[in-house]
Amino acid sequence: MVDTKNNMEGKIMYQKIISVTLFIMLISVLLVGCGTASESHVETPVPPTLTEPEPTATNPATHAPEKTADAIKACLVVQDSDVDIDGFNKYSYDGMQNAAKDYDIESTYFISDSSDDTDAEAKIQDCLDFGANIIITVSSGGALVDFTAKFAEDYPDVYFIGVDHFVENGPKNYVGIQAHDDQGGFLAGYLAGLVTESNVVAGIYGPPYPALVKFRNGYEQGAKLAAKELGKEIETLGIYLDSFSDPETGAATALDYIEQGADVVFGAAGLTGTGAIVAAAEKGVYVIGVDQDEYYTSFEGGNATGAEYIISSAVKHVNVGVYDTISAIVEEDFDTFPGGSNYYLSVENGGLSFAGKHDADISDELYDKVAETEARLTIGDISTGVDSETGEVTNP
Repeated sequence: MVDTKNNMEGKIMYQKIISVTLFIMLISVLLVGCGTASESHVETPVPPTLTEPEPTATNPATHAPEKTADAIKACLVVQDSDVDIDGFNKYSYDGMQNAAKDYDIESTYFISDSSDDTDAEAKIQDCLDFGANIIITVSSGGALVDFTAKFAEDYPDVYFIGVDHFVENGPKNYVGIQAHDDQGGFLAGYLAGLVTESNVVAGIYGPPYPALVKFRNGYEQGAKLAAKELGKEIETLGIYLDSFSDPETGAATALDYIEQGADVVFGAAGLTGTGAIVAAAEKGVYVIGVDQDEYYTSFEGGNATGAEYIISSAVKHVNVGVYDTISAIVEEDFDTFPGGSNYYLSVENGGLSFAGKHDADISDELYDKVAETEARLTIGDISTGVDSETGEVTNP
């Protein structure tokens, strides 16, 4: 006899088991599906918006002129050497060409013979015949400076920019490009103070014009800062010489200072200073150049004897000044074009810096310290302690 009741209960139990099993399988599938969907969803980060840097006149690479010059022509007059040799001639040409490119200015240049005073006048006249209404002349003195001032008086509708000219109470269409040379000297002296092992450093300078006084006092103040940081005394030797064009006297003076213990020599005296640093480097003494990177000029890009002993140069980027003053004329920004006076190169506007070590066996850490000091000067965290106009020491 079949037990109907038990058989029925078994069927019911079997159906419940099947139902529960199916339910569990369904839940598992749903959970796996949800988990997979969650893991595959990744938020895509939104990239930050990049803002173009504000253009500046001292940075031609990013400068975006607001307007194009109408019928402006620029003309450069240099002396003796062409514009493809490192130095003020090349830097001035580069500044003019950068401005010409940015403002669509037609430009040209002429080379004047410094041994013929009348040639300076002739070359400025050539610029006028070209139709130039911006004329740049490069000279620290002599006939080219004199004739630039004369033509500026005679042609008030033409702008004149004098590289290395000092303009005082001049006509409003004439500006000189000068430098806060105390800053360049300060960085040179600071590096000299870091490098010296004898604790005696020397500087050889041209006649005591304000620029040279600034160089000397800045150099000595920079060496003093290095001495303070290193906790030692550093003696600074220095002299003003009568001529910018007496390399023999410069060399003899440098050798005399080496006899007195100097193991770093800074030359800021034109060809006289070049004679000094070349003679010192040939004796295996570290040297620092001026105005341009003298590794490339006085030491022929490393090919001259003693090139491994030039550790830096206090460089004036006159291209910055030429660019800025041309830009100011086009933009009618007469704060940047201080007519009748001078535009000053500085670490703040990128017009002054120190050159790298090239072949010198000097620690990179020392150059990093000079760069830090330059940055501190730029933001006003420290000062040279020298009056930027007269060159007198204000903070002994």
